[in-house]
Amino acid sequence: MKAVVTGAGGQLGQALVAHPPADGEVVGVPRASLDIADPVAVADMLRRLRPDVVVNAAAYTAVDRAETEPEAARRVNAEAPGVLASACCGVGARLVHVSTDFVFDGGGGAPLTPESPTEPLSVYGATKLEGERRVQDAMPDALVVRTAWVCSAHGRNFMNTMLRLMRERGEVRVVCDQFGTPTFAGDLAQAIWGLVGAGASGIRHWTQSGAASWYDFAEAIRREGQNRDLLGTEARVVPISTEEFPTPARRPRFSVLDCSLAYTTLGATARHWQDALAETLAEVARVEQQNA
Repeated sequence: MKAVVTGAGGQLGQALVAHPPADGEVVGVPRASLDIADPVAVADMLRRLRPDVVVNAAAYTAVDRAETEPEAARRVNAEAPGVLASACCGVGARLVHVSTDFVFDGGGGAPLTPESPTEPLSVYGATKLEGERRVQDAMPDALVVRTAWVCSAHGRNFMNTMLRLMRERGEVRVVCDQFGTPTFAGDLAQAIWGLVGAGASGIRHWTQSGAASWYDFAEAIRREGQNRDLLGTEARVVPISTEEFPTPARRPRFSVLDCSLAYTTLGATARHWQDALAETLAEVARVEQQNA
């Protein structure tokens, strides 16, 4: 199997390239080398590389900035996936498109299945939902993988931001009434390749197991960070409400995803997010020790 990963410079894209399937060759295509919303450029790339599978890990993920840059978000999150799907059809390649829990409004209290009604609250969520629909319109047997709260040892994400702020300030204020599931890029990448190998299509949800509020996640980062001497000094996490931390984009209050369909396809339940966090922070500690 030959696969192309778009958005290969991002945290998930890097993980997809770094953890290829055992029987596969993976070519990473970073954002700087391809405009995935350009039909001609995308078609030329696919004709040249002739992949069996394309995994679209590219996205406009600046959730708050998308509120003032809706066209930029729509071009990457909505138009580009449709372009990729059409181009994949032209060369006989399968498409895997990565989406988000932000397609839901999070107004309920039960884990959300792939069939749960979508009702995005933000420009980011709306453009990601449009991207899903364009993919499925162009390629009905495409695979759409929704995930949530993705982190890794590299790049800009909640975990790394919390570590930095705890070091700089000693105290962080984090909302305690928004719930989801922290997910780690390496595990997600391996799950995506597993779903590809299983021939999955349609919509699948995949996150780590377990659930947390952002406060719970930050507190776990604090504990594990202190255990691994990543913080230097004692840090404190203060729980606050969503109303105390207003943002330009509205977030879903409860976006825990029901991943049972993907887990069944893969024949395994994901490990708990706290276990994945501990391993990831151990990696951060190793890198910092090597660079010291």
